[in-house]
Amino acid sequence: MKRINFLFMLLFIFSVGTYGCTTSDSTHSDSTYKSITVVQLKKEMKENPKMIILDVRTPQELKGPLGHIKGIINIPVQVLNKRISELDKYKDKKITVICRSGHRSGIASEILFKKGFNITNVEGGMLAFRKSEK
Repeated sequence: MKRINFLFMLLFIFSVGTYGCTTSDSTHSDSTYKSITVVQLKKEMKENPKMIILDVRTPQELKGPLGHIKGIINIPVQVLNKRISELDKYKDKKITVICRSGHRSGIASEILFKKGFNITNVEGGMLAFRKSEK
């Protein structure tokens, strides 16, 4: 009986640990927003130089070693709820969200999706973007 409980617990831990993991170009489990890779982002940037990119890092980070993508809109995720009205004019367009590693942009993407925006999150963020340039 102890062995069955142990196996059940392992199965439970494994299933919880993999819940919410995403792959590139995926739609998240509760049909929220789409995620893309840096390769896909760069392709879209070439095809649509006027695409809307929201960087949710702090202004200090934009000046740091990772820099930023030219033409981005910068609203840090920490103040996104307070400043969300600044994005209302883009509500009928797709907004691509990026941060340093993809974590904060995921949080921002969820917030924006719940407010009715068409969102795409960049997996790996600026770390992946800069790595792809090497």
